[in-house]
Amino acid sequence: MVQLNPEDLERPFARTSSRRIVAMLGRALALRCPNCGSRGLLRNWFRMNDRCPGCGLRIEREGSDYMAGSLMFNIVLAEMIFAAVFVAYLLISWPDPNWNMLEIAAPLGMAVAPFALFPFSKLVWLAADLALRPAHAKELGDTQTGDKNIQ
Repeated sequence: MVQLNPEDLERPFARTSSRRIVAMLGRALALRCPNCGSRGLLRNWFRMNDRCPGCGLRIEREGSDYMAGSLMFNIVLAEMIFAAVFVAYLLISWPDPNWNMLEIAAPLGMAVAPFALFPFSKLVWLAADLALRPAHAKELGDTQTGDKNIQ
């Protein structure tokens, strides 16, 4: 059973300024740390470092639902992009869309999109989570000494 920290319940979303939220989302889309803006979060396209090399923030934050939310966001984002591209194609090519091409391209695009969007969706989800639950000092590790501030 997960025990909630009363401090987590008392930090409302309204405390984070809209300017900071936009900055965090912009950093995430640039594949930088949403918290500090440093680079070096990706080992390769499908694997991330455990912590940010700049501020020491864990990329996988605490909570059993964090990873499920990240995966859900990735799939929903991929399907929304697919739907937008599909509708745009139909509007451009109407009244004679190439249905044979769509039979191949649509499933292929739906299968590839979650993999292509992985690092972006993972970091945008982290930015949204940081907007709702700002990082505590104990969550940030000291990258110089290797201290992970685990208490």
